[in-house]
Amino acid sequence: MLSLRCPPQIIALRLESIQLSNASGHVAVCAARGPRPRYPRVWKTRKKIGTISKSKKLVDCVKGLSNVKEEVYGALDAFIAWELEFPLIIVKKSLKALENEREWKRVIQLTKWMLNKGQGRTMGSYYTLLNALAEEGRLDEAEELWTKLFSEHLEAMPRVFYDKMISIYYSRGMHDKMFEVFADMEELGIRPTVSIVSKVGDVFQKLGMLEKYEKLNKKYPPPTWEYRYFKGKRVKVRAKQLDEPNDSNKDVNE
Repeated sequence: MLSLRCPPQIIALRLESIQLSNASGHVAVCAARGPRPRYPRVWKTRKKIGTISKSKKLVDCVKGLSNVKEEVYGALDAFIAWELEFPLIIVKKSLKALENEREWKRVIQLTKWMLNKGQGRTMGSYYTLLNALAEEGRLDEAEELWTKLFSEHLEAMPRVFYDKMISIYYSRGMHDKMFEVFADMEELGIRPTVSIVSKVGDVFQKLGMLEKYEKLNKKYPPPTWEYRYFKGKRVKVRAKQLDEPNDSNKDVNE
């Protein structure tokens, strides 16, 4: 049998070269598969500011402003002066934070400024503005916005806008306008939600329109089943049990 072996002199020379390279610390050791040397970095990168911290700064900036339109718009323009693109994500997060704090006046100012810039013109932004106007009590502006959106997006208007306008008119006792919005829904073939049907039916009962109330219940009967999420799972629950959360939780757990 033939065997190939390196003489001991060559092995000793290789080990000496590896030891010298490890001692110097400037040559990467590849033959022995050892760790590569780590050199200290001369420069250091700055920590990048994320959208969350920027949105907090924007919220603090908006809260410290007055109600003068020129001052608000000037401060917001200065805030995004060094941005290469419009920071839409930062503005959206700031609007969400202001909504949670119920700062409706600031929500209106920030949303109008964003829309004037030609950014974020989505139905979600318009709904945020409509909700803020309603919460602030500026009904004329809310109706003007609703009329504009309804004329521009007649067949593509989301159902949540109808629900919002009906709830606004219902809370203020404006029954005629509420019936107009409900009639528009029926003409366009939009099925009303349970909350809309309950509010319209309540008004029919208050006004003594029992025949219309019965027709409404026959046309839009209440659902027998609803889907709710319990512990992250989608569960089918009877609609009667929605008002009794304790009993529904017992049935689901069983």
